[in-house]
Amino acid sequence: MLFNSLQFLLFFIVVTLSYFSLKWQGRWILLLIASCYFYMVFQPAYIVILFLTIVIDYIAGIWIEKSSGKYRRWLLILSLISNLGILAFFKYLGFFAENLSLLFENLSMPGMAESVTDVVNRVFVNVLHLFGQSGISSYKDNMSILPIGLSFHTFQAMSYTIEVYRGNQKAERHFGIYALYVMFYPQLVAGPIERPQNVLWQFHDYFKYDKENVKAGLMQMAFGLFKKLVIADRLAMLVDHAYADPAQQNGLTLLAATFFYTIQIYCDFSGYSDVAIGAARVMGFSLMENFRTPYIAQSISEFWRRWHMSLSTWFRDYLYIPLGGNRKGEVRQYVNMMIVFLASGLWHGPNWTYVIWGGLNGLYQVLAVLRDKLIAKMGFSSTPPSLVTSPVHDKQARKSPVRVVINTLITFVLIMLTWVFFRARSLSDAFLILKRIPTLSFSDHLDSPMNTTEMWFCIFLIAFLLLKEQFYLTIPTRSTFRFAALFVLITFATYLFGVFSSNQFIYFQF
Repeated sequence: MLFNSLQFLLFFIVVTLSYFSLKWQGRWILLLIASCYFYMVFQPAYIVILFLTIVIDYIAGIWIEKSSGKYRRWLLILSLISNLGILAFFKYLGFFAENLSLLFENLSMPGMAESVTDVVNRVFVNVLHLFGQSGISSYKDNMSILPIGLSFHTFQAMSYTIEVYRGNQKAERHFGIYALYVMFYPQLVAGPIERPQNVLWQFHDYFKYDKENVKAGLMQMAFGLFKKLVIADRLAMLVDHAYADPAQQNGLTLLAATFFYTIQIYCDFSGYSDVAIGAARVMGFSLMENFRTPYIAQSISEFWRRWHMSLSTWFRDYLYIPLGGNRKGEVRQYVNMMIVFLASGLWHGPNWTYVIWGGLNGLYQVLAVLRDKLIAKMGFSSTPPSLVTSPVHDKQARKSPVRVVINTLITFVLIMLTWVFFRARSLSDAFLILKRIPTLSFSDHLDSPMNTTEMWFCIFLIAFLLLKEQFYLTIPTRSTFRFAALFVLITFATYLFGVFSSNQFIYFQF
């Protein structure tokens, strides 16, 4: 069920009104049933997979808490293997099989390449047929039938068993509440990726109707949909057109499309997060912040403290720090950084474009650390850099408006270049785009499906977004009159200027 659909609007109204009319016992049941329905609208059969992981991790959590020693650790490992195994099968089987087959071909072993392809095809197709996917004939179709939100709820389930193992979270004995923790509909398919310490206790609580929460939640939902429908989906017109066949586009068109995509993906994903957090807040639940004006960042590390914060902190807490973080020497720190960002790229999708995207961000981080250590040796600062702290020059840079602007622009351009790999359909397309952008001439014709007025309207929307988030991170809702006026204005603007083409949110595919 798409947030930007009439179906969701009706769903949200019915579920929310019913929620406030029930006692606690009825509330969690309502939310669990509603979440199941929400998920099954996309792909009904795949709820079996979700239910299977819920049962495994529910039992694992209780056994881990009761156990000790090596047995306890093996229970955690089995739980993680079951989660990652399901994720790997549905999302990465085709990717690994294709690359393994290619490796055998390059080693002049065509027989092995054919065997890998045949075996993987048989296994994949037979399993998918169990879920009613009778039209699937090859593992190459895996992205078209990927269980929606699989990467998100897999990581959320893993965080539960890890936190129980670490002793930071008691095992949840109430099966329905644990199932709701994994399936809570606002953040089921695209996050935020929550931690059990933040939300499990909330499902045990009874939230009374709070007018301020309702106003703040509805306003956040309204502006989230504005960002998605008015800004992101409008910018997508040029982006989709240019990236569909970059060989036919000139440098100016590709640069404009890449700039638009940089804004599009932010508005699309943060818009989803706004709707998710807002919908939960209306009912009294508090979900973690996922974006904090990332494009005003003055360094790559600062960008990643502001972008997709629930995923960034997940990788920090469950991969970077367990690998040793920055505690085992400089070389190990750089390796750990690269592992984290390469894993982050692969998490986004089974394609080398995502891996390169993650690798570039990791390389940026390593180079930033080396730069900061050089600055420290020169005597400007003795503050040690790390993946999770700001660069040593940040405080100095913020004292000078000129340096603030320069650092922000450099960071924006570096991030924008990485988005080329994220958006391109293939590595060859990505390299072609990066090769052609520097050849741009302002005498080039901008090949856009939008007319001049629509293009200027896009520029206006981008400027409006940047100004709004610079001065008003959240829209004031204390005054009921101001709330009503702004809510109606944003809703009307979304209806009037929105692009209603049933475009799903970009991160739904992950």
